[in-house]
Amino acid sequence: MGKSDSTPLVSVVVPNYNYARYLEQRITSILNQTFTNFELILLDDASTDNSSEVLERYHKNIHVTHIEYNEKNTGSPFQQWMKGIRLAKGKYVWIAEADDCAEPDFLETCVRYAEKEKDTAICYVGSYLFDAEGNVSRKDVNHWGSRSKKGIASFSGVDYVVHNLYWKNYIINASAVLFRREYALNLMDSPFIQMRYCGDWLFWSELSMQGKVVEVYRILNYFRQHTAKATVASRRLGEGVKEDAQILSIMESKLSSLPIYKKRLRRGLLYRKLKRMALDTNVEQEILEYIEEILQCTIADFYLERRNQILRLFCPWLLTAKRDRL
Repeated sequence: MGKSDSTPLVSVVVPNYNYARYLEQRITSILNQTFTNFELILLDDASTDNSSEVLERYHKNIHVTHIEYNEKNTGSPFQQWMKGIRLAKGKYVWIAEADDCAEPDFLETCVRYAEKEKDTAICYVGSYLFDAEGNVSRKDVNHWGSRSKKGIASFSGVDYVVHNLYWKNYIINASAVLFRREYALNLMDSPFIQMRYCGDWLFWSELSMQGKVVEVYRILNYFRQHTAKATVASRRLGEGVKEDAQILSIMESKLSSLPIYKKRLRRGLLYRKLKRMALDTNVEQEILEYIEEILQCTIADFYLERRNQILRLFCPWLLTAKRDRL
């Protein structure tokens, strides 16, 4: 595929900020893909390390269509996601985070199954965790259980949100996902772009509701873990909980079929999450008032969820996130 004489099926977007030490490994894992009909878009969010030096090595690569540098850091990874999506030309987009890696057949596998469905919004695979030194953990972070025996599964996107993503963000890493660009462009005004911690959860939810979700029960992605992460800061400050509440409010406004008992359980889980953070009393109270206002919930939802957790041991039909998952 030439840079100007062909339209790629896939656009690969690599958003980078100060990951120069991982860039070569990441980009090599993309260029070594068995599926080759892709363009490569390299984005740098005003890095202060030698990222630009590494990125410029690929300037003449036949797959590279853009190398873009921000003059100022955006402070949000999701603004870079949308920048890449706007630049992309492919039917599908892969946000290949700069510090992650993929098996050579990641794209080939995802494209094959995404194309089998008429209306695929998301196709995603399993992940292994690995650390800064490249040591791979075999910990089961996908929690597939018996699902892994199916090979693949396809779901209505709305059902997938109702039964899966409403409870938690099961799609733990963007690098494990191939998604439809056309649908992502419909989210240009979505609040996810301004979020700092949980915007991916909202992005996957709003994307899913436009088509189908395909799960591929193979581990083809490696998700890098660092000792200092944005999610750690979100727990310390509680800002992540406020974003959780905002996302739940948006989901509930779009999913009229959600039973009230289910909504109360989910809100109770949010209370539980907040209480486990052991925040300063004044900070906790401020966040509590915020989530009660935006979700119209009360502390009674917390006690309902706690009672539900006890009763589930004796009532196998009682609703829980695990039992509700497709």
